[in-house]
Amino acid sequence: LIRNELDTIEGTNWLLDGFPRTITQARSLDAMLAATNQPLNAVVNLVVPESVILQRVVERYVHVPSGRVYNLSYNPPRIAGIDDVTGEPLEHRPDDNPESFRRRLEQYHGLTEPLLQYYRSAGVLASFAGETSDIIFPQIHSYLDERFD
Repeated sequence: LIRNELDTIEGTNWLLDGFPRTITQARSLDAMLAATNQPLNAVVNLVVPESVILQRVVERYVHVPSGRVYNLSYNPPRIAGIDDVTGEPLEHRPDDNPESFRRRLEQYHGLTEPLLQYYRSAGVLASFAGETSDIIFPQIHSYLDERFD
């Protein structure tokens, strides 16, 4: 799937979100990029305090049919527990709790740390820290402007 896309976007800048997730996938992506003469030129890593992520997870509510996501702190529904568009009930995922979050976070670190090291050693990793997109986005925007100007 990615190889087909690489053939269609040759010579343009592009972005992958959430891929690769493993070293095997990273190496496979590198091989595809080498075969199409499109070297990877940047990997963006977001560094957000785990306490902030936990709060977002615990306060997350979803309208399942549409996928709309609400958060009690920064994007609450107009009426508690009700989707703004359809008036249907929102759901709180049963695994959106501190215990499940900690397990998911351990798995995430187990997969991500080797990838970060891989891309750090390749010289393409850039990390950006903050608690909100208002803090992180300007950093990324500035970095990409400088890198791809």
